[in-house]
Amino acid sequence: MEIIEIHHPYNESQLPKEEVVLVLGFFDGVHRGHQAVINRGKEEAKAKGLKLAVMTFNQHPSIVFQKIDPTTMTYLTTVEQKANHMEKLGVDILYVIEFTSSFASLSPQAFVDQYMVGLHAKSVVAGFDYTYGPRDIATMANLPNYTQDRLDVITVPKLEDHDVKVSSTEIRDFLAAGDMEKATEFLGYIYSIEGTVVHGDARGRTLGFPTANIKVSHLTRLPRKGVYAVKIKVANKWHEGMAQIGRNITFEPGRDITVEVNILDFNQDIYGEQVAVEWYHYLRDEIKFDGVEGLIKQLNQDKVDTAEYFSTL
Repeated sequence: MEIIEIHHPYNESQLPKEEVVLVLGFFDGVHRGHQAVINRGKEEAKAKGLKLAVMTFNQHPSIVFQKIDPTTMTYLTTVEQKANHMEKLGVDILYVIEFTSSFASLSPQAFVDQYMVGLHAKSVVAGFDYTYGPRDIATMANLPNYTQDRLDVITVPKLEDHDVKVSSTEIRDFLAAGDMEKATEFLGYIYSIEGTVVHGDARGRTLGFPTANIKVSHLTRLPRKGVYAVKIKVANKWHEGMAQIGRNITFEPGRDITVEVNILDFNQDIYGEQVAVEWYHYLRDEIKFDGVEGLIKQLNQDKVDTAEYFSTL
């Protein structure tokens, strides 16, 4: 898959010359609803014998439109994770547009001319609620008025699960509740984060439960605080483990939130490794213990609960 980063206004020389089917959306999470849109584009591309292109943005449009501090925004997927999902779905070209003020100021007609027709789209595919300007005029229903028969317009209807729209908003709510099973159902895959193993305070080792302290981007959306059954990928191999998202309140109340994984049946030194963590099941809340004895007892129970959970899969 070819990834093309575009800063508005673009130079035509950086664009492929061939005609494409172009799929539009922000695609945070690349969940089942997004997958339905991309797969509809894939069908159209196959029918027309064209490459499949997807357009997304480097950051959420609300950062520009609502002047939100970009450092406070969190995402279900990084741009890199999006790209990995897109490649698995069979996308040939991924356009990553820098969502700047100048790009945001484009009129609906200018957006169509420059970022649909200009990207050599013979068909554009998007979800029913996709907009490309003011919501009252830049709708999918109005898109044919702007395209003026220069390309085909395909609108993909809403995907629902038990009468609930499959959306990034719903998935964020599931993460906030620790409902990883529902998050998995709506995503169509296990929720995953990526990070680097860094040095912590090594307290887990003294308790008999050494942990990998995972440093993640401030842009990463974490599930609710608590203890989870997880899998962690180290050097392209997955291992079962139990993870805590929390502040280590037993020892130092008020600490920053950390992500720590105790990898079951594993004793390698992995400091500095790039890892991925898949979040399968919420076990319990973070608990403040009066002493290490109570904590160790609970950790032993967590280990049993984690092993039992994975034995049922």
